[in-house]
Amino acid sequence: MSTSTFSLWFLTSVSSAETDTLPGTDPLTMGGDLAAQMVTSLEEFVTQAGANSIESRQDLWNRDYQSHADYAASIAPNRERFRKYIGCEDERVPMDALHYITTTVQTAEVAKAEDYTVYAVRWPVFDGVDGEGLLLEPEGEPVAQVVALPDADWTPEMLVGLADGISQAAQFARRFVEQGCRVIVPTLIDRDDRWSGNPKIGRMTNQPHREFIYRMAYELGRHIIGYEVQKILALVDWMSLEENHPPIGVIGYGEGGLLALYSAALDTRIDVTAVSGYFQSREEVWQEPIYRNIWALLHEFGDAEIASLIAPRTLIVEASRGVEVDGPPPVRDGRTGAAPGRLVSPPLPSVKAEFDRAYTLYDRLGVGQNLLLVESDIDVGLPGSDAALTSLLSALGHDQLLVPSGTLPQDNRATFSPETRQHRQFHQLVAFTQDALRQAASRRQELWSKADRSSIERWQETCQDYRDFFWDEVIGRCPPPNVPANPRTRLIHDEPGFVGYEVVLDVWEEAFAYGILLVPKGIKPTERRPVVVCQHGLEGRSQEVVDPKIESAYNAYGADLADRGFIVYAPQNPYIGQDAFRVIQRKANPIKWSLFSLIARQHERTLEWLAGQPFVDAEQIGFYGLSYGGKTAMRVPALLDGYALSICSADFNEWIVKNVTYDSRYSYMFTGEYEMPEFNLGNTFNYAEMAWLIAPRPFMVERGHNDGVAPDEWVAYEYAIVRRLYADLDISNRTEIEFFNSGHEINGQGTFRFLHHHLNLPEP
Repeated sequence: MSTSTFSLWFLTSVSSAETDTLPGTDPLTMGGDLAAQMVTSLEEFVTQAGANSIESRQDLWNRDYQSHADYAASIAPNRERFRKYIGCEDERVPMDALHYITTTVQTAEVAKAEDYTVYAVRWPVFDGVDGEGLLLEPEGEPVAQVVALPDADWTPEMLVGLADGISQAAQFARRFVEQGCRVIVPTLIDRDDRWSGNPKIGRMTNQPHREFIYRMAYELGRHIIGYEVQKILALVDWMSLEENHPPIGVIGYGEGGLLALYSAALDTRIDVTAVSGYFQSREEVWQEPIYRNIWALLHEFGDAEIASLIAPRTLIVEASRGVEVDGPPPVRDGRTGAAPGRLVSPPLPSVKAEFDRAYTLYDRLGVGQNLLLVESDIDVGLPGSDAALTSLLSALGHDQLLVPSGTLPQDNRATFSPETRQHRQFHQLVAFTQDALRQAASRRQELWSKADRSSIERWQETCQDYRDFFWDEVIGRCPPPNVPANPRTRLIHDEPGFVGYEVVLDVWEEAFAYGILLVPKGIKPTERRPVVVCQHGLEGRSQEVVDPKIESAYNAYGADLADRGFIVYAPQNPYIGQDAFRVIQRKANPIKWSLFSLIARQHERTLEWLAGQPFVDAEQIGFYGLSYGGKTAMRVPALLDGYALSICSADFNEWIVKNVTYDSRYSYMFTGEYEMPEFNLGNTFNYAEMAWLIAPRPFMVERGHNDGVAPDEWVAYEYAIVRRLYADLDISNRTEIEFFNSGHEINGQGTFRFLHHHLNLPEP
């Protein structure tokens, strides 16, 4: 059918509302809640991708097994990426000594046993950040040096036997010093929520301390895991100062097991590693507490692959009963916002399966004997079994049999409070991260220094690498659509000025995009109209955008635009269903995707389909989103040049500050939106830089003075950076900001004029 014939037939049909299906499409017969079904289809797609990650990640490794030196060189790029993903890139301060902690009422000596002395110590890590814990110094020269890492909810004193809480058999720090080892036991950030918030502004949460630091750090390319690995590696710096120093080992349980594994993967000076109650298949990491969420982890690394970064050095995996945590601290008055997440003891089959994968890699290198599995009683066993500790001592060159003394040291500190130490450690990391926030703008400026503003052409050329980086390293580039669109439609609106169709488009097998298309009545034969893609916000529905009978913050702006003559498409984005879409984000992050990886591909498929409609002007498709739809307006048009312009409503602001600061009530640090942080966004792209990727296409911000998203000052500050670029490119007429005296809603005044002007449709 020719374009002219199609248009005449279609116009006749829609004028009389005799067709229930858009011409050129199949009937849409799906029933029920299509938006919820779409979210389910996307979750299934991501779940399958996660299951496939074990096989797909092998393409990122190029191991050379010819020699140990060749192997080390071949895995060096993987090690560096791992370092980046766990946020372990800050330079440590020089380490020349441990510092004894002495006060006017207490010496550094904590306890004295027959064969060793316990000291309270700290050590520098970054400016303003120290590690803190206990040093167990044996009588005579140490036979080995061991960093003993407790679980996050165990204090160093518990692991030494100075405080109650764990059985004597599990006090592996004490048992090592009894065998003549020098031992250091660091303090880890715990899972309590006492200080998770800012009482000065009246905002507190039930986020575990680890989550509270994770949230602000993740946005800045850092991580609670990376911070604590750095504390461990600072100890390795000290232990390595002497030329012929005793061998170095690290052992950890639970959260300490994670840190032991990760530290040894990064630092080849660690000779022997023991991991207890942690090592297993990691494909279900999304169900664990969010402070274990690591960008791109499963994309490249399972526990077996991390173990391969330790090879050919010795790794001992102890299958013991792991830490059990049912969830974050309970919700209570004034304390909410924590992400869900549980810890369960690693099932023995899962431990063995991952061990077997790691053993294959060790064996190919000819060092299978250096990877050991020690089975404790996984139902009742605690870490530090005789077999595990003897294996570690033997690998460190010390074959003395483990014979525990049974005598516990006595803490001589009358006024010591582990809570005070925890508070100090917690706030040091908060302050360090807040300082990193203050440096983020300079980091972005440095990153963007190669973008050339001398002309529009040079700007577009030099921005392509930034666009690719944004997609690949920040948003995450999932596979493009791989099946035909197979469009299905059905008529749902017949208004005086337009008709409306539900639309379903396939994107991947079993995963689809859904939305509502409004077509104005009276389109002339052969005429092609501009399109405005109108995007709803958090927990919104396409229907709220296009149905004039629904009262909401959207003010049915899609229907208004259709009455003005625009073709309107209101896509359903997947951010609905409370935690339903957040589960997708949790599953996506470890495979180096995000929710917007999927959203971008849905929009790619939608643009392709819209551009193929004979009544659409494919060169004039604009984007206009409110709230979370404004979040989409900043990201999707930055990636897809099929959008001719973008309007961000009720969302544009100093986005990095909003996600990271804990000095403002506007911050997402205190809310339940735990999906908001995007890894390392703060050092790469704020909203201004996203808008730069949209330039030289028209860009507009719509802002209500009383919008609670952010204050006007944040919005104006960030927009000024955008406008400066447009001015430098001599296209300042392509960008606007409209303030209006209302709140979090569509205003539809200046933005409508902006659309008419830049999409070349005369105002009615």
